[in-house]
Amino acid sequence: HLHRASLLLPALEAALANFSAGAAGGVVQPVRTVLPVPRHGGYLGVMPAYSAADDALTTKLVTFYEHLKDSSVPSHQATVLLFDPSNGTLKAVLDGSVITAKRTAAVSAIATKLLMPAFAEVLCILGAGVQAYSHYDIFTELFTFKEVRIWNRTKEKAEQFARAVGGPVRVCSSAQEAVTGADVIVTVTMATSPILFGDWVKPGAHINAVGASRPDWRELDDELMKNSVLFVDSRDAALTESGDVILSGAEIFAELGEVLKGTKPALPEKTTVFKSLGMAVEDTVAAKFVYDAWSAGN
Repeated sequence: HLHRASLLLPALEAALANFSAGAAGGVVQPVRTVLPVPRHGGYLGVMPAYSAADDALTTKLVTFYEHLKDSSVPSHQATVLLFDPSNGTLKAVLDGSVITAKRTAAVSAIATKLLMPAFAEVLCILGAGVQAYSHYDIFTELFTFKEVRIWNRTKEKAEQFARAVGGPVRVCSSAQEAVTGADVIVTVTMATSPILFGDWVKPGAHINAVGASRPDWRELDDELMKNSVLFVDSRDAALTESGDVILSGAEIFAELGEVLKGTKPALPEKTTVFKSLGMAVEDTVAAKFVYDAWSAGN
């Protein structure tokens, strides 16, 4: 039911705008609770949300493990619980990994639509995991790039990615090679220190920074963070969870929802960064979309 993540765009745009409208928007969600699992180097995140506009209530349980020796196990695994908001009954248990991959890529696509330069021809993806695939799918569906480049820390995974996706992809042997001259850059890595540097980035490029979801993890260096216009999904989350934002001291210009509402400008002529941490309400609208599609089919 989520074969095409682009079907989620209208619901996600509405949810982002409602979130940024504060109490009037009817979105209730705390910043996610993250429980460390010190013995094994992992984390358990709990992400509840209610959306009044959708009358939908969910919580997502997500585990993320930084450096697994068994690479057959994904770094992120998730389950979404969908409740009946009128009486609290559990209605459905959904695979949160697919929902997370698709809604994250869809939100990056929304940011890119608003923030990318007018004539964007080169897409660069740093990382070759689950999020690389979901971003590639929706970006090549919605936008017309003349060239797609990929880089991954282990080149075999990048080559595997290039073979697996439908269109032509250039595998690059360094992140710098992949990034140089790119108009849109997506970082979807498990990096804990910067892998993308400001002096590599073409002026006016747009970056979707999706990895580094802990306050001490980085993907982008200080130069890039401080010399770009910074957009986030949630100010509170970015100032609590994003090492890229916290450690660089970069100033947040706007939430994506404020741009969608028209209260802040998009500034596509500038170098822009969208720091994506993912919000519980994004899982809520995606889970309701899947459940409603499944119900209609039954």
